[in-house]
Amino acid sequence: MTFQELLDGAEIRNQSGNPQISGLEYDSRRVKPGDAFVAMQGESSDGNKFIDRAIAAGAVAVVTDSAGEAVRAGVAWAQVSHGRKALARLAANFYHHPASKLAITGITGTNGKSTTAFLLEAILAAAGRRSALIGTIEYHVAGKILPAPHTTPESLDLNRLFAEALAAGATHAVMEVSSHALAQHRTLGTYFEIAVFTNLTRDHLDYHLTMEEYFAAKQVLFKGDGVAPPRAAVIAFDDESGRELAHISKKISQQVFTYGMTQGDFHVAKLEITPHGTRFDLITPAGTIAIASPLIGRVNVYNILAAATAAHAGGCGLEEISHGISSLVRVPGRFERVDCGQPFTVVVDYAHTDDALRNLTALAREFVTRAGPNGRVITVFGCGGDRDRAKRPLMGEAAGRGSDFVVLTSDNPRSEDPLAIINDAMVGLQRAGAKYRTEPDRRAAIIAAIQESAPGDIVLLAGKGHEKIQVLRAGSIPFDDVEVARQALRGAGYDCARSAATGGENR
Repeated sequence: MTFQELLDGAEIRNQSGNPQISGLEYDSRRVKPGDAFVAMQGESSDGNKFIDRAIAAGAVAVVTDSAGEAVRAGVAWAQVSHGRKALARLAANFYHHPASKLAITGITGTNGKSTTAFLLEAILAAAGRRSALIGTIEYHVAGKILPAPHTTPESLDLNRLFAEALAAGATHAVMEVSSHALAQHRTLGTYFEIAVFTNLTRDHLDYHLTMEEYFAAKQVLFKGDGVAPPRAAVIAFDDESGRELAHISKKISQQVFTYGMTQGDFHVAKLEITPHGTRFDLITPAGTIAIASPLIGRVNVYNILAAATAAHAGGCGLEEISHGISSLVRVPGRFERVDCGQPFTVVVDYAHTDDALRNLTALAREFVTRAGPNGRVITVFGCGGDRDRAKRPLMGEAAGRGSDFVVLTSDNPRSEDPLAIINDAMVGLQRAGAKYRTEPDRRAAIIAAIQESAPGDIVLLAGKGHEKIQVLRAGSIPFDDVEVARQALRGAGYDCARSAATGGENR
């Protein structure tokens, strides 16, 4: 591919040279001889500072979004008006527009994206369709499970994943689309056949600043970014922002499907939630089908509704939808039980907003109430550093009102002092009148919660879910809530190996 062909569709201010291009990179550390290097300004760093390093590594062309950079001798050069937009165009060109050859469903919303994506992937498999999954927990591409550095990858990485999936025979893709990615145009030029909206609650206001800006970013998925709007919009009707989005989508999409607990095109009848799973009748425009899922809680009813509605919009039959939903046993880090034979329940969950904590503790309360009159909800949680400080007391209040006892600890403090973060969240706990203790060390906090537990209790380890590291001021360290909980249970005398061997885990 020539440099000129690579630049097709990008907003170019000036350009010189036309060498053959063998690769494309935006990270100078990955540049190889023959590559084009895209130097763009990011949120925390400026790729233009690494132009000379990229050239030294063998880059034969540079694309920059900086008018202040002087043209380097011996390499092709292009200045563009917007670095990330240009990267998206170049990436699609380099990989021969793989997104246009896949039926892609994008899922956005504050909560529920990951579980909805896993459910939809399972339904597509039940319908005999090969799909790729891209999301917060992990990526599934060409039969491989890959780590997920971002919920939604940069456009170059996204197109690379699409191309790999196509080469392996995929016809569909399911992806979580974050508000950051939409605001940063990482999906520019990607046509979504179906767009799904789960809900909108307070989150990421350190980035978007206001709820209005946050919602505006979500709307980009439904309006199209450099491409036509989705053919079908799937929207949560029980959510106030969802109802507004449905009104918008009816003007621009061919089809709009709504879902809700008791209203919407897809809704629920005869709901039964037990500690072992969820059953209900799914009412749809195509008829009624019985649903049985190992996933539990009203939150997961919404996730099932979202996935089922999206699958219907994509042409899956009701029997395929029912079979796919029943086949998904667990989603990593989403109400994931850790069972070592102990007489109380330990659950790891990704809940990291006040709304998610309310939902999680409500589910836990229902869980222990069914088991007996004396069970308590014990919650371990923290708040992320370098993020929206205003949501910390809200999270503290949500955890305090929903729990009998709280251990307030660290999540990913990043560059902040963990004690300062704890003090912010403590305001909400005190407002709720909660019984609590503070323990900045997350490992010690988990151990303390397990030691506090009695038969019939439920321990919620909230906030980190599937994550395998903890981000501290000094850097990242290995940390897995599930494994730390197992270690704590073993330390308390329980036999995790025996329980796993007898099928005790995630029953």
